[in-house]
Amino acid sequence: MPINIEMPRLSDTMQAGTVVKWNVKEGQKIKSGDSLADIETDKATMELQSFEDGTVASIAVAEGQNVPIGTVILILAGPGEDLAAAKSGGGAAAAPLKKQVGGTATSGSSTGGTTTMTASPGGATSDASNGHAPGRNGAGGRIFASPLAKKIAAETNVDLGSLQGSGPGGRIIRKDVEAAVGSGSQAPGRGAGADMQAPSKPSQPLARTQVNQPSRPAPLAMPAGGGGGLVARIVPLSNMRKTIAKRLVESKTTIPHYQVTVEASMDALVELRAQLNEQLANQGIKLSVNDFLVRACALAMHQHPYVNTKWAGTPGNEAIEYLPDVNVGVAIALPVHEDGTGGGLVVATIRGADVLGLRQISSETKRLSEKARTKGLSVEDMSDATFTISNLGMFGVEAFTAIINPPNTAILAVGGAVQKPVVKNGQVVPGHVMSMTMSSDHRVIDGAMAASYLNTVKGLLEKPATLLV
Repeated sequence: MPINIEMPRLSDTMQAGTVVKWNVKEGQKIKSGDSLADIETDKATMELQSFEDGTVASIAVAEGQNVPIGTVILILAGPGEDLAAAKSGGGAAAAPLKKQVGGTATSGSSTGGTTTMTASPGGATSDASNGHAPGRNGAGGRIFASPLAKKIAAETNVDLGSLQGSGPGGRIIRKDVEAAVGSGSQAPGRGAGADMQAPSKPSQPLARTQVNQPSRPAPLAMPAGGGGGLVARIVPLSNMRKTIAKRLVESKTTIPHYQVTVEASMDALVELRAQLNEQLANQGIKLSVNDFLVRACALAMHQHPYVNTKWAGTPGNEAIEYLPDVNVGVAIALPVHEDGTGGGLVVATIRGADVLGLRQISSETKRLSEKARTKGLSVEDMSDATFTISNLGMFGVEAFTAIINPPNTAILAVGGAVQKPVVKNGQVVPGHVMSMTMSSDHRVIDGAMAASYLNTVKGLLEKPATLLV
């Protein structure tokens, strides 16, 4: 029977996706594991793979088209099935039914011999149009909630069955659980684990589709000669650029930003880094200034926990949530493609940065940076940052300010460690100086608090041997 491949839900905030590129064409035979298309979500570009053998009967969505989740984007004919019959029999809307595949509940539908299967990340079913009520619903009292919502509910002892979901199709998402925690409405003695398992990752692949990150086109090359390289054109916003625009406007209009700047002497760190890199060269390890910075910022959180927070609660019942984990987000710029698309900014999360050594921080930063610029980061790679660092020193920038990345309460903008005249022991001598500007949420962090935190970071950088232990 025909197999409908629908636009999958790849994140809690995703409402629609764009088919950036089709990797198959009509009439092409495919096998399980073959790449079908590159799909752009609101957070990343990912590769859509098939879990079925068959032949492409119809491509229902053109490249560059943005469609809601659950929309049929491709129809497959099963082995031996007539392509024309599959094309005419697929793509119809249908009432969903539940199937259990590989131990994971998936959402399916059947009409006129056509099977439609969709899958969502983290093992959650795609239920945007299935008519289920929010919260507890379906046979056996099934609860539809995102993996992150389940995790938070288990940690805070919230009964998911008592919540009304605000996500697509009534699905319970992170903010619903956080609102319940902020209002104190959680039921004691019952968490998410009372009704379901809540693994952070699916243990088995989902039914028809799987997401991996695709390779990206080459970065934009500048024209060889002067003039004639610019072309007037209008490029529609990508889903990522729309998300960046929405979130940063929200950040600047809802968070009272202010900035505090300090300069750190980097002579000792530059010398120590050179010695370490010389000794570690045979191991293929090269530490960057940013690796030291990540560790310094993470360690300083223990003395200044108010920086490792987020604004929480509900209107009229606001609260400051102190976070137990120090997850430092590192801003990564993505390459711009020749057609003017691409670009953008993602924040990769270094989890538990306060307990990682410099080698581990360096390795994880390089891994995430490479993945971001080639394959694309997963939602998990970009989630749960508690503090963000944006470093433009490698571009020759000496100082700048950055916009807070919600729900963080602060972001650190870092310039390059540049050599300039400094005064030491009453004499003007050359020295390396690095400027750091922290943008803070004044609802949580006052000016003196920000200055105190930055001075602790400065002290760690100026006496870098403490970062080695």
